Formats: sequence, structure tokens, C-alpha cells
Amino acid sequence: MQYNIGLDLGKRRDHAALAVIERIDHHSAYTGSTMNSLNVVLLERIPLGTPYTVLVAAVRNLLQSDELRGRSALAVDATGVGGPVVDMLRRCQLGCDLSAVTITAGEHESTNGYEYSVPKQDLISGLQVHLELGQLRIAKSLKQCGSLVRELADVRMATRNSGRVRIGADACGEHDDLVIAVALGCWRARRRENHFGTHRLV
Repeated sequence: MQYNIGLDLGKRRDHAALAVIERIDHHSAYTGSTMNSLNVVLLERIPLGTPYTVLVAAVRNLLQSDELRGRSALAVDATGVGGPVVDMLRRCQLGCDLSAVTITAGEHESTNGYEYSVPKQDLISGLQVHLELGQLRIAKSLKQCGSLVRELADVRMATRNSGRVRIGADACGEHDDLVIAVALGCWRARRRENHFGTHRLV
């Protein structure tokens, strides 16, 4: 069992959000260990105005909990202000794999081994595939379950005047912080499947 945490840092007017995804594997003598399901077991929207130092401390405490310690991997939105926050997290010596993900409008994923550039359309489409295949389960008891479902319903593509395509609920004037947090957690859960790049314990 492995826990994959997605952390979306949001923007000035958007909440940061955190999602913990439990990966359940199926073991077979023929195929080895393969992903069977992903369960959203924790989902939080961080209050606006929360200092990043407070957020970093909360993430560290979560990762040091008895349930998650030594069984977790963290994917952080490093877009925009995310870079300095990633540095803060690394200095905390979290004891887990940390992937810094810059979300782009491009078409191809790339990495230097420690940092990743991932198209937003890949994050969103990967999440949608898990939902369509019934692999992703969201506990109805989660406080933010209803908000996540509404965000998922609002996710769509919108073309700007410049001709660039914007993807997400925020493309239509709505928040998509919870969707991005869950998508990052699912993205990180898939890393064990395709072994893209290398990872670093921090």
C-alpha cells in the first residue's frame, strides 16, 4: 500500500488544496504488482491567506504520521510561486519522494530527474481515465467530496482570443484546485507503472 499526495498551491485568489490518494495494488505471479485502484482518503482545501510556512509544516506533520510515514510520495505544483515552496519542503527533510511538477500548456512531458514539466491536459485526462475505468474512488464522507464532484463537472476546454486552449474548471471562471490536487496524486501514483525518470528522497 502506498500513499500519493498531490499538493496544488493555488494562486492569490485560489485556495491551495491537498489530496491523499491510497494506491491499492493487485499481485499476480504472472504480471507482478499492478495498480488495481486509487482511493481518495483525504481531501482538504486550505483557507485563503494561509502562510506557506504553515502549509509546509502541516504537510510535514501529515507525512510523519504513523499511517503515512515511509509509505508516501509527494507531487507538488511548482508552477509560479511553487518553486520556493518546493525548496522549503525539501529543506524539511520529509523522508519521502518529492516530485516538483510545473504544469504547462504544452503537449509533452519532460524531466531532468528531479523536476517535471507536465501538460495540464495530461493531468486532467489521466484523472478522467481513472474515473471512466472505475479505478478512482472518492469517499463520500470527505468534507470536500461535493466540491470536488462539482469541479470535475466543470472541467472543460476553453479557447482564448490568442488561440491558446485553457483546460480546467478555472477556464470557465470556476476553481479547480481540488481537481489539480487529486490529478497530481494520481499522476504520482502512476510513476511506479512507467518508471519515468528517477526520484529523490528528501
